[in-house]
Amino acid sequence: MTVSREVHLASRPTGTPKPEDFELVAVPLPELGEDQILVRNTWMSVDPYMRGRMDDVPSYMPPFALGAALEGSAIGEVVASRAASVPVGATVSHFLGWREYAVLDAGAATVVDTSIAPPTAYLGALGATGLTAYTALTRTAPVKEGDVVLVSAAAGAVGSIAGQLARQLGASRVIGSAGGPDKTKKLLDVFGYDAALDHRRGDLPGQLAEAAPEGIDVYLDAVGGDHLQAAIGAIRPGGRIAMVGAISGYNALRPAPGPDNLFRAAAHEVTLRGMLVSHHFHLFPEWIGKAAGWLAGGTLRTEETVADGIERAADALLGVLAGANTGKMLVRLGTDR
Repeated sequence: MTVSREVHLASRPTGTPKPEDFELVAVPLPELGEDQILVRNTWMSVDPYMRGRMDDVPSYMPPFALGAALEGSAIGEVVASRAASVPVGATVSHFLGWREYAVLDAGAATVVDTSIAPPTAYLGALGATGLTAYTALTRTAPVKEGDVVLVSAAAGAVGSIAGQLARQLGASRVIGSAGGPDKTKKLLDVFGYDAALDHRRGDLPGQLAEAAPEGIDVYLDAVGGDHLQAAIGAIRPGGRIAMVGAISGYNALRPAPGPDNLFRAAAHEVTLRGMLVSHHFHLFPEWIGKAAGWLAGGTLRTEETVADGIERAADALLGVLAGANTGKMLVRLGTDR
């Protein structure tokens, strides 16, 4: 294989990205250097945080470069290797997604054990997605026995795991917010939530008061905006809020107003704490040691929304930003060229 197709950022979007902001390009592959590997990507992850990297603004990760391939988590098979530590045939996870083939240093790839879970699990429940839920609910806003827990974007990749994890950690009641009756039904029937809020119906504070009349103790915030305001309005003294995302504002042309009830958090001595999963990768062995068994035993249930072919990668990202996915959004990359 000497040529690979990859998705480039063609232009920086204003507001909601459009298909023309992306370009599918065929590029020659470089020769392998010492201690490098060639990976045929089989699956790639599509995640909301990627929207922020499309803007040329300072953030916790550098912006994508114009005219260059995007990047993100991927799983693939090593098809050529000049590294003794990573043999041909190994399945690896790495960060050079958004392309069919990737040349990278062996140290930038992690060999994954596909005997304990399918490869896609390492982009979802056993990857940064699952680790985000685990870190948020055990470190950032730890769940205690008997807590009432609220999760936003609860039918998404992180939220669908977080609700089940909250139960494992001893929560007495777990409430999720999602968009539309199909997703809220799935929260109850598949992901084990006790109550589901449909944010498309409006009146989140009223829906939350009905679901948790005595308030909540923990909130995992992936949405921001009206969800954060509603959670602060319902949180009990000593409550904890893990701020892991704010997808409601990712396409906004100007900063959205913040919650106008923040003093309630002060009066109730509430902790609002941000979390970047990249600072907690050392917890991967601990999390995988727990989650792999839950997956195998059916205690942890997951779903995937799959787009086929690198040609669908941009559409998949636009879908994530519009809430089109249930569970993890993945792109399955073709194997025949």
